[in-house]
Parts: sequence; C-alpha cells; structure tokens
Amino acid sequence: MSSDRLMRIHSPQFQAMAERVLEVTRLTSRLNVLPFEDEEAKAELFEQILGKPLPPRVTIYPPFYTDHGLRLELGERVFINQNCTFLDYAGIRLGERVMVGPKVTFITSGHPVDPEERRLYLTGAPIDVAENVWIGAGATILPGVSIGRDAVIAAGAVVADDVAPASLVTGTKAAVKRQW
Repeated sequence: MSSDRLMRIHSPQFQAMAERVLEVTRLTSRLNVLPFEDEEAKAELFEQILGKPLPPRVTIYPPFYTDHGLRLELGERVFINQNCTFLDYAGIRLGERVMVGPKVTFITSGHPVDPEERRLYLTGAPIDVAENVWIGAGATILPGVSIGRDAVIAAGAVVADDVAPASLVTGTKAAVKRQW
C-alpha cells in the first residue's frame, strides 16, 4: 500500500493522475454498457483498468466505477455488487472473501480542510480491508481507514476511523469538530 499523500494541484504528478483518470473513465464507460454475459470483453477491460487480470473467482457486477484502477488490489473470491465506486489513487486493498454491497463508495483522496490550502493540494491515504469483511449497501469508507478481519460495516455507515476485527459498525451522524 502507498503511504499518506499530499500532492500539489497543477503539478506534473497531478497532471499524470488526471490523464489516468480520463483514460479509466473511458474504460469504465465501455465496461458499464457491455452485455452482462460478455465475460471475455469484461475481463479484457478489467485487465486494462486494473493493470492485471482479475484474481480467481472475483465477481464484480456493473456498473463499476474507479478513478485510477492501478492502485486497486482485490483478493480472491471478492464480491462487489452494483454501482460501487473506488477512488483508489492512494490505494485500496480488499482482502480475500470481502463482500461489498451495492452503492458502496471507497474514497482515498480529498482536500485539506484549511480554505487557503483546499485549492492547492490533494490529500490521500490508503484504505485496507482485511479478509472476510462484509460492507453493507451505501456505506462510505474514507481515506486512511483499516477494517479488521471478519468485521461488518452496516448499510449506510460512514467509516472515518479504523474498525477492529470481528466488530459491527453503524452510523452516519455528522458532528461539528471545529470552526474557523
């Protein structure tokens, strides 16, 4: 996995990332209109998106979205339901036998909270999901989160902190943390 990232917007690194995002957007738009039974074409597009073939017995139901693709690591027997989004620039790892419900969003990048820095930098931190985790429909996993083995993320949960192994996490309540 990659470490925490801070990237200056309008830098050569940012430009390279933006070009990859455009390429992957073209690839996923093609993937998401294929006939469901066209396994050969789907496998070919996933290989271009991920930079390698899908691991054995991975199931992904379209539509499927990612912004980078090359930093998405999927273990064997991962199941990803429809309409999931993987913003993987800082890296996302799903361990073996992870199940991902529909409309789940994984986000590894963002912007600084400080208003002066917000338009200057992109921030990011990897997401690591251990083996045999179940992530319920509509959950959102935020940058830097690690989810322990056998954990369950309830539908609609917003996960901003690490999750201990073999635990259930729920909730979406927003709270004011600070003001400026």
